[in-house]
Amino acid sequence: MSRPIAPISSRTATATATTPPTGSDAERRTWSTPAVRYRFVDCRWELGAPERGRELYLAGHVPGASFLDLDRDLSGPPGSSGRHPLPTAEAFAAAASRAGIGAGVFVVAYGTLGGAERLWWLLRHFGHDDCAVLVGGIDTWGGPLRAGEEEVEPADFLPRERTGDTVGADELSARLGDERLVLLDARPHARWRGEPNPVDRVPGRIPGAVSAPWTEPLPAIPAGEIVAYCGSGVTASVLVHRLALAGRDARLYPGSWSEWEQRPELPVERGGTPDGPRAAV
Repeated sequence: MSRPIAPISSRTATATATTPPTGSDAERRTWSTPAVRYRFVDCRWELGAPERGRELYLAGHVPGASFLDLDRDLSGPPGSSGRHPLPTAEAFAAAASRAGIGAGVFVVAYGTLGGAERLWWLLRHFGHDDCAVLVGGIDTWGGPLRAGEEEVEPADFLPRERTGDTVGADELSARLGDERLVLLDARPHARWRGEPNPVDRVPGRIPGAVSAPWTEPLPAIPAGEIVAYCGSGVTASVLVHRLALAGRDARLYPGSWSEWEQRPELPVERGGTPDGPRAAV
């Protein structure tokens, strides 16, 4: 599920039928709704401050929420595939299980800098569709907060990895210039233009990319096959989530610019404005 949700007041809630209709036993069995458990997961993090997310969690979180660290739990080790490559199925399953995520658990993720949307995307990628994002993060939570650690009952997360929801650098580079491809860059406009900045080792963008900063509303997006990328594959998941809310599918380029910039044979584009001329280098 990919819709925004209203705050839920407890860690676990049960959604069950309360007034069975009259009729046959078969009709009643068909009507009854199985129990659903809700699990809040805190995914706050800060770029360049790897311990900040847990510090914020310990200072105050939705009561009963578990915590998943973006660098340790929602990403693989950095390297040639970028700063935040996707975790392996085994590593993500272990992290999700520790966080209390398993069959019959509806996950409500909240966070900062795309952390919640990253968890939402990963859950769906590994076959767990019962998930949503608390739009607006913890600031929209209407209930009390709790400090300190939580005793989280582990679950058994069984990954069922999907295909077709990602694109790699080689496939993407081979399709540059394809009019059917709509490539969205979730970084700020200045980084899209290729202005020097402390994050990108090589300033610039993938040729043909449309500037769609994750901090701003989605621009008008033409019909086509949408691929989203950012600096390291995290905030691009914000675009994928927003597009899903609007009823449109998009693939993620997980390595994003932090992988692309490491390959000197791949083209780079700089300059111009989102609707103006661009210069390939």
